[in-house]
Amino acid sequence: AGSLVLRRAAEAEADAMVNYSANLGAPSWESQKAGEVIRQGRRGIKDLLGAESEDCIVSGESATSLFFRLTYALGKELGRDDNVVTTEYDHYANVSAILELERRGVVKESRLARFDPGTGRLDYDHLASLIDSKTRIVSVAGVSNGLGAKSDLMRIGKLARDVGAYFVVDGVHMVPHVPVNVLQLDCDFLIFSGYKVFSRRGSFMYGKKELLQRLSPYKVDPAPDMAPGKWEWGTLDQALFAGFSGVVEYLTWLGSLTRTEFGPSLGNLTGRAREIRAAMLWVEDYEKSLSRTMLGGAAGVLGILDIPNVIMYGPKSPDQRTPTFTFNIRGADYLEVARYLWEKHSVATLPDDFYSRALKTYGVEKAVRASLAHYNTVEEVAAFLRALHDTAKELGH
Repeated sequence: AGSLVLRRAAEAEADAMVNYSANLGAPSWESQKAGEVIRQGRRGIKDLLGAESEDCIVSGESATSLFFRLTYALGKELGRDDNVVTTEYDHYANVSAILELERRGVVKESRLARFDPGTGRLDYDHLASLIDSKTRIVSVAGVSNGLGAKSDLMRIGKLARDVGAYFVVDGVHMVPHVPVNVLQLDCDFLIFSGYKVFSRRGSFMYGKKELLQRLSPYKVDPAPDMAPGKWEWGTLDQALFAGFSGVVEYLTWLGSLTRTEFGPSLGNLTGRAREIRAAMLWVEDYEKSLSRTMLGGAAGVLGILDIPNVIMYGPKSPDQRTPTFTFNIRGADYLEVARYLWEKHSVATLPDDFYSRALKTYGVEKAVRASLAHYNTVEEVAAFLRALHDTAKELGH
């Protein structure tokens, strides 16, 4: 469900836990260093997301907690005649936080935009029809964690801005796979998780600085009145920030190797932000080759779309998705499928509902998900397809 953890991220986290565990704000060198570790982490995330300031980066224990924390604060500005919009292919961390606004009577209605089950693509016409002058929040996944489908965030953002609604992006399944620039998206908030991006559990939220400062989140009285501190609960975890600094170092290194391939696409970016952008452009491009192999197969190997009795959910084009593939085998139990893949072929998949609202649209409670990242190879995809073909032959009917 997550990603492998970078060694440098784990080592940076351990170093921070052992050597810089003091509370913040004291004159001692250890306390001062802990504060610097946190500031460095915020700066790295700022460069990863293309944010305007490190003070726009908020930490949290999970994406779910940040979504609920955000909708609580936004809810204070909403009225009982208002509505809020998300989609049927979003993660429940986002969907439930939006639905809760209606359940608590904060707004009149929460609305879910449809997606096409045949293509796995969002129905943008239906989404547009749900957004009106009373819409106050439009909150959408950049990439569906259940289907791997990419959302057209520029198009969605315009719909939100045209009616003056807050534009919120669930970036959990997007940030590890595609380059992100929050200023270009002009989103008000974006949330993602560290464990999806080669680090540890724990999450981060980007918010426009003026909004983070103006809104009133849950806060204990002595907590700071300034952002980002006013949004963060309890004693900050310096190890969370240290671990993600390790990720930023890795992406910077990767970008130094790949930047010559993407020079024209890097615009006016400089320094570390330029290197990270190059890295993520390379990741996106490379992962398309993984998706092409998964969908179309390789020499002597059928693609997932052609294996008898396999039902795949989501886009059938590598340009419309990330390499996250959810499927069932007709006539077979999803747990049995995952167990067979592991025990017979040493392939690790996740049998679950993935907290994805998308499966409900398909009328499916659970499925199996094979998640790839840029450290995977085309050869591994081919091996998986051979294993899946055998599994479908043995268990399907």
